[in-house]
Amino acid sequence: MNIMSVKPKKAWRKATRLVRGGLTRSGFEETSEALFLTSGFVYGSPQEAEEAFKGDSNRYIYSRLGNPTVAMFEERLALLEGAAFCIGTASGMAAMYAAIISQVRAGDRIVASRALFGSCSYILTDHLPRYGIETVLVDGTDLTQWRHALSRPTTCVFLESPSNPTLEVIDIAAVSRLAHGAGARVVVDNVFASAILQNPLDLGADVVVYSATKHIDGQGRTMGGAILFNDEAFLSDHLEPFFRHTGPSLSPFNAWVLLKGLETMELRVEKQCDNALRVAEFLSDQPRICKVIYPGLASHPQHELAMRQMGRGGTLVTFELDGGQKAAFPFLEALELVDISNNLGDTKSLITHPTTTTQQSMAEEARLHLGITPGLVRLSVGLEDAQDIIEDLEQALLRIG
Repeated sequence: MNIMSVKPKKAWRKATRLVRGGLTRSGFEETSEALFLTSGFVYGSPQEAEEAFKGDSNRYIYSRLGNPTVAMFEERLALLEGAAFCIGTASGMAAMYAAIISQVRAGDRIVASRALFGSCSYILTDHLPRYGIETVLVDGTDLTQWRHALSRPTTCVFLESPSNPTLEVIDIAAVSRLAHGAGARVVVDNVFASAILQNPLDLGADVVVYSATKHIDGQGRTMGGAILFNDEAFLSDHLEPFFRHTGPSLSPFNAWVLLKGLETMELRVEKQCDNALRVAEFLSDQPRICKVIYPGLASHPQHELAMRQMGRGGTLVTFELDGGQKAAFPFLEALELVDISNNLGDTKSLITHPTTTTQQSMAEEARLHLGITPGLVRLSVGLEDAQDIIEDLEQALLRIG
């Protein structure tokens, strides 16, 4: 695989890295990044092919293992994250699964936060135990539970912060210290915060995973994921062999789209945070809404921690309608500007009902334990004028009132 350690360009600040990072021009000296839509590469001789497959030459062999366009995306994202290594994947779930399954085997133990995206929960609590891997779930905001769970040797720790969909904020630095004491490698799903707001590697995490479909593309166009880390041994001993032989590869076309998304991601995320705060403040004053969850509000249980780790409240607002699903469904149907969709981090404002969509496969008792009630909805705030978003929410609330 053509995975190189990325050398940080210290003279380049974040905005410059997002536009210029990983820019490798072909002989044609194009302005925009080149799109290499090719499955394979040719060799000048059989000896050259033999050297390539031995790993004696640094060249591309097959796009499942490496591709120039994919490599540009990987380098740019690694420069943004401050990571030595990045591997692009076909989707966010491919990134999460590869980062975990590549390092565990039968008899190993995983400790994870309980508040997880539905598919992540399935992998950890249903899929992996079939292969003799133990998963222990804890309430992510309770360090006492983490301390107890990590009092035994552990292979891997997995968490989301903020979590999906209840926006719990976990103390990544504290959990990482406890995990390392138990011998565990810490994997953080950073998709809700994005690399613009939060850098888990700086907080002590070992691996960061993304659904690049979200803020990185951020325009509802394509699928993709990424795994970022600094430990070369994790690459050579675990991730590279798994990736090489199972093929969860990012397509060159999708990588090219994601490259263009990175160029504007900081501008989009900052504006979406501005809009989300205004929306959260509006919702907090509405009588039909019994709870608003937004890390940027002082009412959020982990507000101070969120401000230390993220600096902003993020682009998502979760709130609970009085009346349960009987109120939530008519409310969603009454929206005229905001679209019903399970995606997030998009330029368009999107809303979903977690109980019947992303968390549908969870047992009711588990959902309620996490605060995922039938009246809960998750709003991904977009780039529309904040007042237009607020007026759409307001008219929908009036119609169900």
